[in-house]
Order: sequence, then C-alpha cells, then structure tokens
Amino acid sequence: MAFTDPWDERTLCESLAYFPETFFVARNNGDMAGFVAAGLEDTGEDIYGHIMNLAVAPGYRRQGVGQHLICRLEQEFMLSGANAAQLEVRISNTGAQGFYHRLGYREVFRIASYYANGEDALIMMKWFRF
Repeated sequence: MAFTDPWDERTLCESLAYFPETFFVARNNGDMAGFVAAGLEDTGEDIYGHIMNLAVAPGYRRQGVGQHLICRLEQEFMLSGANAAQLEVRISNTGAQGFYHRLGYREVFRIASYYANGEDALIMMKWFRF
C-alpha cells in the first residue's frame, strides 16, 4: 500500500480494536488486496460514518477493489443507522477525489493545514437516501 503518511501497525491494530464492525479487508488467494478502516460518529442528532483509511495494493488497483470495499462499508453504515459518510482527502490527491466523486461523494469544505506536512484537506460527504 502506498501513502504519503501511511498508518503504522499500531494505528491499524487500534482501528481494528475500536471499530471491528467497520474494518474490512479484501483478499485474493491469500493476498491482501486492500482494506478500509472506518468508524461511526454519533453527534446526538445524527449518526454518520467516518472513513479513516482506504488502501489498495498496487497490483490490485483499477480492478474495483476500492469500490467494493467502500460499497460494503456504506452498507454497514446504513445498517447501523448512519445517514451519511464523511472522509478527508489531501487537496493534492485528485485521483482519490475523482474516485470518491464517482461513488457519489461531494466536497463540503476545506480544512487548512490539516496534514502533518501542512497540506490542506478536503472534507467529502455522501448522504444516504432511505
């Protein structure tokens, strides 16, 4: 998996421990093709899913792995009563922005200097229709 600031093993394990119901792994013949880590946020008025990390191994990109992981995750969000999903994406990561646009996500706002290197983040959301 390739990221500017990849999660370390401890962060991955903590995410799995805290949010096991929204952590999915795609496997192919024993290989880990990708994973998605997320959680549910309850504001007291609304519940929404928060996608924290999506990674697809280079050899499995552009084969639908990421789309399947996000679709499965969205199903879990909806089953848990969430009415939307949210994520942060680097302003420079236009490939990821396009991917999420194709899945129905829209930019909501921008956070200045969100990442450790000072890069801005775009907050993207998708609202579920019931």
